[in-house]
Amino acid sequence: MLGADDLVTWSPRRIAVAGITGAGKTTLARRITAATGIPHTEIDGLFHGEGWTRRPTFETDVDAVTAGPSWVVEWQYPTAREAIAARADTLVWLDLPTRVSLYRVTARTIRRRRSNAQLWNGNREGPLLDFFSDPDHVIRWAIHTRNTLRWMVPDAQSSHPHLTVVRLRSQREVDRWMTQLTGGAV
Repeated sequence: MLGADDLVTWSPRRIAVAGITGAGKTTLARRITAATGIPHTEIDGLFHGEGWTRRPTFETDVDAVTAGPSWVVEWQYPTAREAIAARADTLVWLDLPTRVSLYRVTARTIRRRRSNAQLWNGNREGPLLDFFSDPDHVIRWAIHTRNTLRWMVPDAQSSHPHLTVVRLRSQREVDRWMTQLTGGAV
């Protein structure tokens, strides 16, 4: 497992970005795309259908995206993780402190709700008060699942020895890794 200070001595082309809800997976995926030109597909857009329903073509869509020679996707959703890990050459693990991720997911949820932002396939954040009644509310989900990657990433690395895992534990490490990835061009 590599860290932010390890030199990037390979040229990643198939990159999965892991992290708990609110860690910044999509933000980092977009940064990687902007810096490298590797196409990014937001996996939430493949998963969520109208009315927050699961799209029936999700696994087929993930398969099509990850069949390509280069891509960046978020490593989430249990039915897609194995296929993504099998095809990725790099797994970037945003292992930020829980307080950072919870702050980010809360701020993002409030911002989206206030602006009534349209998300994937016409969906919008639900009322903030749903936090108290909906066990799947995004903030409650972040709290409930905050430790799942502690065993999932090492398991993925064991199951896929070809996979280079980069573990980033702070925003400073994320920024340093991006600088190395692009040869200082970020």
